[in-house]
Amino acid sequence: MSLMGHRVKVLPFMTFRLNLSVTSPYNADFDGDEMNMHVPQSYETKAEVKEIMAVPKQVVAPKNNKPVMGIVQDALLGIYLFTKRDTFLEMDIVMNLLMWIDYNGKLPPPAIIKPRPLWTGKQIISLVIPKVNLERAPCMGDRDAKCCKDRPSNKMVCPRDSNVLIKNGELIYGVLSKGIVGATGGGLVHIVWRDHGPEANRDFMSNTQNVINNWLYLNGFTVGVQDIIATEETNTDIEKIIMRKRNNVKRIV
Repeated sequence: MSLMGHRVKVLPFMTFRLNLSVTSPYNADFDGDEMNMHVPQSYETKAEVKEIMAVPKQVVAPKNNKPVMGIVQDALLGIYLFTKRDTFLEMDIVMNLLMWIDYNGKLPPPAIIKPRPLWTGKQIISLVIPKVNLERAPCMGDRDAKCCKDRPSNKMVCPRDSNVLIKNGELIYGVLSKGIVGATGGGLVHIVWRDHGPEANRDFMSNTQNVINNWLYLNGFTVGVQDIIATEETNTDIEKIIMRKRNNVKRIV
């Protein structure tokens, strides 16, 4: 997958511009990487590039039958914030976001009607998801998720909204994180690719990025230096873990 077929759109400047999700199989990062472009000449080569090498057909790797592309970077952070319970959108923002996708259906009824209509991020992202079903309960495998272990009556209900249910293309509950929309086997990208084909999956990923990235323009997200400085409590926990592991090594030796 270090060689894939792209459709070219000629733009100003002399640099390649690729969708961020495509950089993963190329193992491309952003520290000055360079690429080579080859233009197919014969009809046979053009057909092979279009039918075999095209990016939408390379989303799932034949090596392990898992996706090598998913939602990454800004869109991954954005879709997590966008699908949280307390994300509500005014009508003008909803209209602006829907202009960026190929959506011709009716607007769903607002989640809140008075004093003014408000839509949730879950409702808007559901307009992008094809008609697929997905059920995930990552919280149940988390040792520290006591909030879900104490609820035997309905294990899918999670106070942290970590468990996800998508039914017929509608996000019923849960936040979409890397385990759902990333390059993971059995995730949303994998299911859409398998059930609806490469082109539908391409449209899903493109529409998701368009909606989320343009919402980030309006909403914004910043990280300051103070957000990445470890607290004294965190440093103490790290030291305890290191000492515990060192003692384990000494005992084994």
